Amino acid sequence: MRLLSQQEPATPLEQLDSSLFPNTDVEVWVKRDDRIHPEVSGNKWRKLKYNIAALPPKAHVLTFGGAYSNHIRAVAAAGKHFGFETSGIIRGELIEPLNPVLEYAAAHGMTLLSVTREDYRNRHDSAWLETKRISIGASHLWPEGGSNSLAIKGCKEILREVDQPFDVVCVPVGTGGTLAGLIAGGGQDTSVLGVSVLKGGEFLNDDVRRLIAEAGEIELLRWSIALDYHFGGYAKSTAALRDWIDDFSMRTNIPLEPVYSGKLFYAVYDMIAKQKFAAGSRVLLLHTGGVY
Repeated sequence: MRLLSQQEPATPLEQLDSSLFPNTDVEVWVKRDDRIHPEVSGNKWRKLKYNIAALPPKAHVLTFGGAYSNHIRAVAAAGKHFGFETSGIIRGELIEPLNPVLEYAAAHGMTLLSVTREDYRNRHDSAWLETKRISIGASHLWPEGGSNSLAIKGCKEILREVDQPFDVVCVPVGTGGTLAGLIAGGGQDTSVLGVSVLKGGEFLNDDVRRLIAEAGEIELLRWSIALDYHFGGYAKSTAALRDWIDDFSMRTNIPLEPVYSGKLFYAVYDMIAKQKFAAGSRVLLLHTGGVY
């Protein structure tokens, strides 16, 4: 499937006003990957673009996600835009009326199929996957979050677009694909800090290493994952977090949501308050998009 006639332009960098943060000795910038595509925004475009380009005509993609998955929404949008069929296996019951993410996916042609949370745990089992693929009639399987070797290829390009130095690059982490691509892509003499949006996300360290190895890549950058900013788990939040997001978005005109970007931006704000970054540090936040 032909996708890119030319390389898309680099997404912009924006410096945030120092008054937004409790310690003005730290310089904070944002890479606005949320502006990369009108429907398939942020890291979803990075992860999907080479997967889409590899599809043959009349492809049918089966993928997976939770009820508030930005990946599910993005795959549905891509299928509608580029002309391939999509099906999504959703963790848990499909409750009517559908939430905005699933409603959007269905409206863009995705067939939604629910499985129990227990059954969903089999999503890494090859026999279970093949049974589901055959029963649905799909030609291609894309993993949860879109994190595979072609996704790593797309995410490797992110820091190569950045033409100024940063001490730390920060990114939210769900399945680990974007973080793995940053680590494998290099392009900066920097360290990468992932912020887990999942409760109990210690396993993400192994998942990131596995993704890098499976893609045939190596670790080019130093990295770590902060585990204390999940606010209860995936797609969960608190009133305090939502209030902080609303205030920050109003003051900066940068849209945030409570699943990924809001947790990332709050984590960096809190780390600056706790002086986790050295004075004079230049910190880059990767805005990975998301609409919920």
